Amino acid sequence: MKLVCSQAELSASLQLVSRAVASRPTHPVLANVLLTADAGTGRLSLTGFDLSLGIQTSLAAAVETSGAITLPAKMFGEIVSRLSADSPITLSSDEGSEQVDLTSSSGTYQMRGMPAEDFPDLPLVQSGEPIRLDPEVLVKGLRATLFASSSDEAKQILTGVHLGLDGQGLECAATDGHRLAVLKLNHALPEQGLPEGTAGSTVDVTVPARSLRELERLLSARQSREPVSLFCDRGQVVFLWSDQVLTSRSLDGTYPNYRQLIPDSFSRQLQVDRRALIAALERVAVLADQHNNVVKIVSDPLAGQLLISADAQDVGSGSESLAAVVSGEAIQIAFNVRYLIDGLKAIAADQVELHCNAPTTPVILVPVGEPGFTYLVMPVQIRS
Repeated sequence: MKLVCSQAELSASLQLVSRAVASRPTHPVLANVLLTADAGTGRLSLTGFDLSLGIQTSLAAAVETSGAITLPAKMFGEIVSRLSADSPITLSSDEGSEQVDLTSSSGTYQMRGMPAEDFPDLPLVQSGEPIRLDPEVLVKGLRATLFASSSDEAKQILTGVHLGLDGQGLECAATDGHRLAVLKLNHALPEQGLPEGTAGSTVDVTVPARSLRELERLLSARQSREPVSLFCDRGQVVFLWSDQVLTSRSLDGTYPNYRQLIPDSFSRQLQVDRRALIAALERVAVLADQHNNVVKIVSDPLAGQLLISADAQDVGSGSESLAAVVSGEAIQIAFNVRYLIDGLKAIAADQVELHCNAPTTPVILVPVGEPGFTYLVMPVQIRS
């Protein structure tokens, strides 16, 4: 294998695929990144794979001799990142040798790798027609829901985001058992270039949040209107986009029927400025964090305001009042302040509505004038 490529492009690509390299590999080769040089296409492909998440990307290279080898991801990435961006990098390895010579204007390095044959194959499910998704819309759905997924590995299915696609559009949902974020996207399918059969395609899959965070990072880093191709088959999900591939296992089990958690009607509604509410909650949270993260919200229909307070025993207490449009009778309700702030930050609208029935039943946050997003948070029961 022999090739010349750009230091900047190689370094960026290594940073990308290294996110899928195992930090505690079960086999030595999983700590490596796979390099595949192809003289026919003039490209160098890089792959990281920890048996659950796989990321593959490629960059332009002047390939003199095709070949493949794996190199230690951490060491290779650190050497390349420290080399001068003004000088191209030459990588060369004799056939059958496990040593790679890396040459730049400032010096030469030798690295011992492992044979490409030892590296596990990336499970590239590409059977059937792909479902094409608009990358901007997909990013929007992931940003609105990823934060609400569970970090508790014991709740395996809840550590993912559920993707549901039907004729109406894409729905992303995530819950950790205390809160639920759902975003319905009606324009997930690009208008141009749909393959036959895509319009009627359905997807019903739960993908680990870790994999989708990397997908969101990939899509956000490169602005392109090129659609993302999605393949789902036998416990694997593959996203193809531009010259990049992300593959992930899907989570086993049936995702909870979250729709039935959302009440049909509400007896009380509170409309308030979103940024003002976040600012007030963050100030009161200084005290709430000292005790149990609980804030109380009391609505006052006559004064048209909300009173937000926190009481940290033996430390202090604080309260804030906010102008609000209050419908229904007065109510006192308590929340984990972090759950409330997370949900409000996932909303872009200036005004937000809180819909509730009683101090112990689910509360719904919805953006005013921006249908599609629903955030449910369970109140905290407090002793009066």
